[in-house]
Amino acid sequence: MSAPFQFTADDVKLTRQETVYQGFFRMDKLWLTHARFDGRPMPEFTRELFIRGDATCVLPYDPQRDEVVLLEQFRAGALGREQSPWLLELVAGMNETGESPEDVAQREGQEEAGLSFRRLDKICEYLVSPGGTTERVYLFCGQISSAAAGGLYGVDHEHEDIRAHVFGADQAIAMVADGRIDNAAAIIALQWLQLNRPRLRQEWR
Repeated sequence: MSAPFQFTADDVKLTRQETVYQGFFRMDKLWLTHARFDGRPMPEFTRELFIRGDATCVLPYDPQRDEVVLLEQFRAGALGREQSPWLLELVAGMNETGESPEDVAQREGQEEAGLSFRRLDKICEYLVSPGGTTERVYLFCGQISSAAAGGLYGVDHEHEDIRAHVFGADQAIAMVADGRIDNAAAIIALQWLQLNRPRLRQEWR
């Protein structure tokens, strides 16, 4: 068996790319071919690709009080499900040109929850859904004091309406287990916290 990652971007031939929709989001159509594992030529095919910038997400955690802050807001992508389209999520925002993920974390912490992060521990970075979108997420856990956290936030001109909630860490982790929290960034971050909580409570003191 061959080792993985034998191919690179050089093994892809993009013959045409066309923007088929430009609104709040952008959609491109690609005509391409690429190398095959069996060595045969791949016939040219098309894919629609959601062109979206990278984003940064942060789980705010208070190691003294063993509490997290999660944000409740409406998400159109959750319409048509049995659940409410108001989801519990992390602090999050799109990375702007010239900003580091850490810069985005601090900016969004203030805008969405009134929080400043004393330190940021990187959890991971990952491609959201590479079969259809270009977006990569940079995921952090951020140290806060939750003593005065909570309340209503958001930027009006971005049509944000956000309620910041404070939960005990055990309660938030339980909401992952029972499905009340069902978005990828929050699941990954809370499961990471479950594994790293003892270390953080010691190191972040």
